[in-house]
Amino acid sequence: MGQRTPAPGDRSTTASGAPAPSDQLSLTVGPDGPLVLHDVHFVEQMAHFNREKVPERQPHAKGSGAFGFFEVTEDVSQFTRAAVFQPGARTDVLVRFSTVAGEMGSPDTWRDVRGFAVRFYTSEGNYDLVGNNTPIFFVRDPMKFPHFIRSQKRLPDSGLRDNHMQWDFWTLAPESAHQVTYLMGDRGLPRTWRHMNGYGSHTFMWVNAGGERFWVKYHFKTDLGWQTMTNAEAAEMAGLDADFHRRDLFEAIARGDHPSWTLKVQVMPYDDAPGYRFNPFDLTKVWPHSDHPLITVGRLVLTRNPENHFAQIEQAAFSPGNTVPGIGLSPDKMLLARSFAYTDAQRNRIGTNFHQLPVNKPIVPVDTYMFDGHMAYEHSGAQPTYAPNSGGRPFSAGGAHPEESWAADGDMVRAAYELHPEDDDFGQAGTLVREVMDDAQRDRLVEQVAGSLLGGVRGEVLERAFWYWHQIDPDVGKRIEETVRHGAAREPAAGMGES
Repeated sequence: MGQRTPAPGDRSTTASGAPAPSDQLSLTVGPDGPLVLHDVHFVEQMAHFNREKVPERQPHAKGSGAFGFFEVTEDVSQFTRAAVFQPGARTDVLVRFSTVAGEMGSPDTWRDVRGFAVRFYTSEGNYDLVGNNTPIFFVRDPMKFPHFIRSQKRLPDSGLRDNHMQWDFWTLAPESAHQVTYLMGDRGLPRTWRHMNGYGSHTFMWVNAGGERFWVKYHFKTDLGWQTMTNAEAAEMAGLDADFHRRDLFEAIARGDHPSWTLKVQVMPYDDAPGYRFNPFDLTKVWPHSDHPLITVGRLVLTRNPENHFAQIEQAAFSPGNTVPGIGLSPDKMLLARSFAYTDAQRNRIGTNFHQLPVNKPIVPVDTYMFDGHMAYEHSGAQPTYAPNSGGRPFSAGGAHPEESWAADGDMVRAAYELHPEDDDFGQAGTLVREVMDDAQRDRLVEQVAGSLLGGVRGEVLERAFWYWHQIDPDVGKRIEETVRHGAAREPAAGMGES
């Protein structure tokens, strides 16, 4: 077919809006001559091309997402005054799914925890609930977080991911046992993003209209039912379509098959936390549903694909620190660290004024005393840039005792959480193995762990791994050790990344 001739007025422009000279031909001295520097359009296009990618996220680099709405179907106003959770409220949302450890080009179906980040564009400002597809995490203290992420990345010499490095960290940080058990079980390989649950993971605070405070955990239950892949299916799909999960979500929404989740919460009265049998703020622990049953809140539905993946998904900047009145943080150390780390990462990755980008702007007016900086678009005009002021610009004096807070006192220390009656590193992981998994799931767990350990784990790290699994469950630990020592893993396991 011949080259299409643009219709009158049907042509591109330069960044300044003038008609582009040509998007096909550069300016040269004669047909065979050298390029000239004053071909401004070419230079502009090439210079921008060299800068069109922003640094990828450290964790959660590979992902995608979609837009939709959240609708409250039940009445939970006795627990929170947040407008987004009032009866009948309907709020636009953005959801981003991701893998934790894989880079931008990694396969969607590698065994990994999946990110599940929800932005509510509420009438009181943006509320970001940034969690995973498991209700727990590998570490409970943020000082360990960068070390954990590095252990899941690549070796400095070969540039390869390494099972030995991963198991070295996990076995030296035994609080990881609960999350590792989830990861090595069936939930480490969700069939699609549409077929997995999402969790806020942390404990948060809700405050009702009367000022009464509660602790809360979020659970997004997929309405399609939880489905997983086998190792063989995941490995095959990684070769056939590295973007399988991204493609599945996009195509489902495009054909009108809108995925949905039911939001449920667990609620704990504020004063019950100190005496609870597990530390309720420890990110490696769950609250058993027998203690705190699930309460239905509403329904999350994804109805609209992004029009531009970079602008609306890659530049989406979530932060657990984005809360609204009636919702607060908790003494969870990981949550408190994330409330700073996420926004700081976005300032480095996207720019000082990332919050001014359309996908990150709230639907309510913004009047902030942050100003200037790279790429400032919104501004406060000629108003005072300081507070307090006598120029008529409003400012917040704030109360001495904010509602979304908790009591704390004591010396400054570097210490683990104080133990509650049933706190330990392996107990809940063992419960998951013995009481949640069935025989077939336990068989697959043994197969997966043994295959991962056979993938280059050696010496004292291997011995620690055997100890680690014996602590989780003696029978499963024995089976894993026997399988590895006899080299009798039934089939190659789909490990983390290349393993």
